[in-house]
Amino acid sequence: MDRPLGNLLGLKHQQVRQLERLYRRKVPPAELVTPELARQLTEVSRDLRRQVGLLIDRAGAVAYVIVGDAKGLVIPLLPRERGVKGRLKGLRLIHTHLDASPINQDDLMDLALLRLDAVAAIAVTADGLPGVVEMAHLLPQAEDGRSWTILKADHIARLKVDFDLLVSSLEEELARVGATDGGDGRERAILIGVTGKSRAAAEDSLAELTELAHSAGLTVAAAILQHRPKFDPRFLMGKGKLSELVVQALQLGSDLLVFDAELSPSQVRSITDFTELKVIDRTQLILDLFAQRARSREGKLQVEMAQVKYLLPRLRGRDDALSRLTGGIGGRGPGETRLEIDRRRLQERLHRLQTDLKSVRAERKVRRGLRRRHGLPILSIIGYTNAGKSTLFNALTHAAVLAEDKLFATLDPTSRRLRFPREREVIITDTVGFIQDLPKNLLEAFKATLEELEDADLLIHVIDLANPRFEEQIAAVDRILTSLELTDKPVLKVFNKLDRVDPNLAALMTRIHQGVAVSAINPETLPPLISRLEDTVEEVVGEGKER
Repeated sequence: MDRPLGNLLGLKHQQVRQLERLYRRKVPPAELVTPELARQLTEVSRDLRRQVGLLIDRAGAVAYVIVGDAKGLVIPLLPRERGVKGRLKGLRLIHTHLDASPINQDDLMDLALLRLDAVAAIAVTADGLPGVVEMAHLLPQAEDGRSWTILKADHIARLKVDFDLLVSSLEEELARVGATDGGDGRERAILIGVTGKSRAAAEDSLAELTELAHSAGLTVAAAILQHRPKFDPRFLMGKGKLSELVVQALQLGSDLLVFDAELSPSQVRSITDFTELKVIDRTQLILDLFAQRARSREGKLQVEMAQVKYLLPRLRGRDDALSRLTGGIGGRGPGETRLEIDRRRLQERLHRLQTDLKSVRAERKVRRGLRRRHGLPILSIIGYTNAGKSTLFNALTHAAVLAEDKLFATLDPTSRRLRFPREREVIITDTVGFIQDLPKNLLEAFKATLEELEDADLLIHVIDLANPRFEEQIAAVDRILTSLELTDKPVLKVFNKLDRVDPNLAALMTRIHQGVAVSAINPETLPPLISRLEDTVEEVVGEGKER
């Protein structure tokens, strides 16, 4: 015999037996609940003076009997399997309201968070009979700002609904509405910005997160911005908004939430447990994007080291971790938990990666020394990601470095010789792009690459003039140069994508920053830049000889 769950404290044996008998009842597939079962439920509820609820499966069997208190009940932990996108949980909640109150916010939150087929509240009359009944179910698409609808009748027998048909048609519609990814199999994500900053800054940041998501191969189902003067320490945003997100994810066929912030390990766990959705933050998205783009051994080592550093504090033990101990001969006692073993292995991997990267840095140092002995000036192209650095590098050197309209299209640094018209040769290097709030672990991991900038005689800062946020991007690059202690390096600002902007804006920016405006895809715009580079190199080299 199945046992009832919930608040059983103080119940008599006979009352518990009454609750257990509810498990024997069956409901026809087309009915929400039979009048007989509704009456038995309200009689038990009046006798206990507590809310009583039933979770009924698609076959009409009572899966759970739950006892609450006079004001509410707590649904137990249900199986986490989500199954196919657009699928509901396969359970409906039928419960009593002793005060004849309508379906409330807690009921609707249970409906959303647990993706129940339906939630019904039956009023208990003074003589213990079923009174007014209300049933709520989710909608495949929000209507008038609501993601659910409520049906009402003065008695369960007069609630005219074919429940089996309702649920099957609802799931079909949810699957149809959510299947808008063109069948390409890409993950569908909802992007979330929670901010206390100005709305304009938050919108810019969310727009950049959208570009990152597209570059990482995600389909962006929706982008949501919530302004909060104070962040929730557990969920970052309010529970009500999170429950709305769960419904929206179901309606859009999305299993992934991407937050435009760096979440703490406890926040990721809390949001994941609350929503039963996959949750990642901005840092994890950037790390994943870098992992996709890395091609060389060095790049892969750097990205993996950043990922390991990110993962270490986020390792989570299973609930049964303490029962899974290493033992046996020579291993008596508590031994190591699975979590401890995983953490130790990650730390060992991190140590090997650091050793390998030291070797890479030593090799780079040798190559830089050889270049120095040849006396060739070094020019390094820097700038915000997707500003056109690789395109400019290809245009100047006739190389074939990958250049795409994506964030972080190239990670691995490339060097080529460049001969100026006055027969002076230089080494020009294309480097990894920068971004706002570049993860600290990633910056540390790419030190081997960024050390190239330390030996540069001139930094060529490429700026996407067509980007409305180009001034913020200039500031972001300047902050990173400051953190790398490279502010003493001469910098030439090159305003790219001249073909896409008002010539007056380009003239103004070049005058303010003493830079050069070009279109990297148009060779006719490059001669002024080449001439300026040649003059600047001669100045820098001349100053070096004087010192």
